[in-house]
Amino acid sequence: MSFYQPLGDDHYAPTEFTESPWDSAMQHGGPPAALLGHRLRLTGLRLARITVDFLGPIPRREFRVEVSPVKPGRLTALNEARMLVDGRVAVTARAWHIAPGPQPPVVSEPVLPPALPEREDVFDGGWGYGRAIEWRCTKGGLNAFGETHAWTRVRMPLIEGVPIDGQDRALIVADSANGLSAELHWDKWLSIPPTMTATLLRESGDEWVHMACRTILSDDGLGLAEAVLSDEHGKIGQVAQPLLVRAR
Repeated sequence: MSFYQPLGDDHYAPTEFTESPWDSAMQHGGPPAALLGHRLRLTGLRLARITVDFLGPIPRREFRVEVSPVKPGRLTALNEARMLVDGRVAVTARAWHIAPGPQPPVVSEPVLPPALPEREDVFDGGWGYGRAIEWRCTKGGLNAFGETHAWTRVRMPLIEGVPIDGQDRALIVADSANGLSAELHWDKWLSIPPTMTATLLRESGDEWVHMACRTILSDDGLGLAEAVLSDEHGKIGQVAQPLLVRAR
């Protein structure tokens, strides 16, 4: 089991576990964000920030990934990737990487997330991406509205045959901030994030990533979904998603 099957020559096939809750023929934004982040890796540098732009619904069909440098560098570097489905660019990503170095004289004290609950939570509906993640809520609930916090554990590799790591785990769930903390009923309201930015302090050190998610709505049809990402040792990053909010 995995989110993607590698086909060679930078081509991939999405599996059932990329399935969006809104349309079974489309992908959830989390796996594409993680795959482009995976392809953007640079030896000796660590991902510090990635911005992923969704140019429309992402078909659950075979696609190709292109990667190119924007600003090479020894200490900081910027590169970009594109996911092409049927010759059309469906997703783009730009990533800043920073080189790790010596420990500074002051290191911030960690703020630890809540303990891991014993009980697993399950989304209504049984769609692919929802089943690919183990969810354990520490505030709110998967099928409720409003601020929700949850521990997440990705059950499978991002790419078949490639071991999953902390960066993959964080980016697979990062685009869930909006869905976890929705303030309005999905059957009556659209809440669409055209882009997602994840800023990472470090990679997760274990299987579990905690997401503290909330959504803020303006009075003119916009919103902001945000999440603090943590592991058992403290904060690992944060997520921001601007939202288009409209009645269906």
